[in-house]
Order: sequence, then structure tokens, then C-alpha cells
Amino acid sequence: MSRPGTSAQHVTPYDRFAWNDVEVERMLVCGAQRQELVAYFGKAEYLDLARLARRAQRVGARDGYPHVVVVPGILGSQLGIARERPLPDDVLWLDPLDIQVGRLALLGLDAGAPIIPLGVVLYAHLKLRLRLRAAGFAVTMHDYDWRLDIEKSGASLAERLRRHSAKRLAVVAHSMGGLVSRAALALPGMQHVERVVLLGTPNLGSFAPVQALRGTYAVVRKIARLNAATTAERLTEEVFTSFPSLYQMVPAAAAGGANDLLDPAAWPDSGPPVRSRLFEGARRFRERLAPADERFIAIAGVGQETVTAVSRRGDGFVYTVTRHGDGTVPAASAALGGARTYFAKTAHSDLTRDAHVASAIVELLRTGSTKRLPTRWSGRSRAQARVTDRELRRTHTEKVDWARLTPAQRRDFLQNLNEPLKLRLRVAAIARRRAPRSAGPAGRR
Repeated sequence: MSRPGTSAQHVTPYDRFAWNDVEVERMLVCGAQRQELVAYFGKAEYLDLARLARRAQRVGARDGYPHVVVVPGILGSQLGIARERPLPDDVLWLDPLDIQVGRLALLGLDAGAPIIPLGVVLYAHLKLRLRLRAAGFAVTMHDYDWRLDIEKSGASLAERLRRHSAKRLAVVAHSMGGLVSRAALALPGMQHVERVVLLGTPNLGSFAPVQALRGTYAVVRKIARLNAATTAERLTEEVFTSFPSLYQMVPAAAAGGANDLLDPAAWPDSGPPVRSRLFEGARRFRERLAPADERFIAIAGVGQETVTAVSRRGDGFVYTVTRHGDGTVPAASAALGGARTYFAKTAHSDLTRDAHVASAIVELLRTGSTKRLPTRWSGRSRAQARVTDRELRRTHTEKVDWARLTPAQRRDFLQNLNEPLKLRLRVAAIARRRAPRSAGPAGRR
């Protein structure tokens, strides 16, 4: 075939399993494909999902409730290449078998492959969908290409929301999906969106994209372990540094200290080179997002080990880790100015899976307020640790032989890609550094 990255022959089990959320809900209700779903989710998770799906079917969509559009964050939609039927579409993110043979490089925007979104990542979002459905809400999952400029993704979301202009709408958005939603609501024709709930959205940025561009982010390093022929640094340079969305989530100077991280000159010369032109588009990005109004509500995760500041030391960065965030986004960034903010002691990736948070979201959608989560959080802990780029590059280096992993080990690896750093935080005048332990073959620390 002439188009880059297309392959009729390379069909993997992950391609064949790429059912969408509506199909999987139906399978859970009727018991179809039980063996495959148990292998993917695990037995306990499958039984919980099946119970929720049957409850959702009994309840149905209730009159008077807004239609809910769920917007995932970065990495939260499957990406791949369309194939002609009867072949299944070619899933690249997240297909470990494709990653093993180097095909993740096709996600780099320089590769020119015809990448399209192929549904949301089910493990991260299916529970939220089913809990909302079981509470009486009609739900649409909005998958999109999270590599692209966030404003372009916002324009695509706005088009979808306009197609529902005859309905009352609410948006529940996770992580970068909140920025996509704010970009959409800055455009005309969004008056029928009556509620926007942001879960762990990096409104002032996050240091996870900084680490991703440096090749030191845990997700990047774990993914590189699957391919014996590459390194995290090489994968970063070929793929991740081409994503405009990552640059748009880099914190401005006010969010992280003295360093102006949107200035390419502030970045070390070592490691993967960043792309100066993408910083230019990111600098004024947040000015074009919809400001908070009475429709906006934020939920910020707290109590997790989170990078909350960065400084330059020699030819690398030093990251300060505190418990003032959800493991990915600092609480100060997730708390959107002008919007009511609630706090949850929940990790970033669990904000879409936690039952208590989901119950609070249901109340927020129904009434605009909840007593299930506090509106204040002390944030008094002074415990911290520091870790350098060099120390992070010594983690997650051992290669993974995917064929030798058990189904449980494979689930564990994929479901814990975004596990926060495990450091010893101490209260001291100068917190002593301690490098994180390297993960084992299954990705758990």
C-alpha cells in the first residue's frame, strides 16, 4: 500500500479486540465475549463492570437529565489506522505487539501516517460511563487525536457539541480533555452546554509533559521497555517531541517558579531536542481558552506524590516532588480560578475510575453541588523530595519480553503505566534526594 504505516498483514489480538464502549456495554449485559473481556479486564473488574452495565440497562436515560459528553485526556483515546473491512482497524496506541516491532514511531507527526481516533481506552473510562448511565444519564464518549494542537481538538469537540444543539448537555472532562473542553467552549454555539466538570485538568500546566519531552516520564520509559531496538530518549525524539499538545501543557513561569519553560533556551542541551516552533504556539494558548463561569466545576486530586516545581541544574532539570497534587497535576493547577473546586485524595488516573468521585460527579451534574467531596484542602505538608533527569533515566530500563508475561502481568503493566513516582518525602530545610526504584517486568513498583 502507498500510504505510510498501512499494513494489511500485521493484525494483532489488540486490533481484533478494539470494540467501542457501546459494544462492550452490550456484551457485558448479555454475557457475550466473556472470555476475552475477562482476559482484558481481569475477573473481578469484569464482574463489577457487568453488574454496572446491567444496572444501567434497567435504569435507562431519564427525562430532564442533560446528555453527558465524556472527554478523555492525553493518551486516553486509542489511535491507529483505518483498514478496509473485513479487517479490523490497526490500533497503534495502545498495542504492545506493535510497539515491540517499532510501529509506535508511526504516531510521530513527522511520519505522515493517516492516524485516526479509534475509541476511548476502555480500562480508564468504561467504569465512569457505566456509573453515569446507571445514574440515569445518556452518555457519549468523545475520542480524539490527543497528539494535535489542543485548539484544533477543541474545534472538533465543538462540532460534536453543536450536533447535539437540541439537547441539554453537560461535559465531564479528564486531564487534558478539560483544556480541549475549554477550547471548545470559547467558540460560538456553546450556550446549550450547562455544566462542565473538570477532573484533574492542568489549567496552569503540568510537569509531566516536561518529563515526557525530556524522555524521563514514567509512561514514556515503560513503553520503551517493550521495544528492544529503541530507548526512551530515541522514542521521545522520534515521537513525543512532535506533539503540539505536550508543549501547550508545559507550565508558564508563574506556575513553576523562576524558569520560563516556554522559552526553548531554558531547556538543557542534553537529551531529546525540543522543537522551538511548538513553544511559540504554546505561549499564548491559555489566553484563548474559555474562562470559568457558573457552569464550571473542578475536581483536584491531592495527597499523591507529584512534581510541583522544576529548576535547572547544570545540563539537566531537578524536579521537586510533594504531595500537593494527584501524581500528575499539581492541585494549584487543577483548581481553576473562578470555578468551584472540590478536592479528592485520588490519583490522577483513578479520577475516572473511583466510585466516590463518580458519585460526586453524579450529584454535581444533577444539582451543581456535592457534599461528598470537600471544598477546602489544607496542603500544609512540607515533606518533599528532589529527583534529577539523570536519576530518572536510570529507572525503567530493563526490557520486557511481552510473550513471556502472564495475562495478569500484562494487565498490570498496561494499567499502571501512569503510576506516580515512589520517593521518600521528608520534612527538612533541604529535602534529601532519593532516586525512585526501577520497576520490575510487570511495571509495578
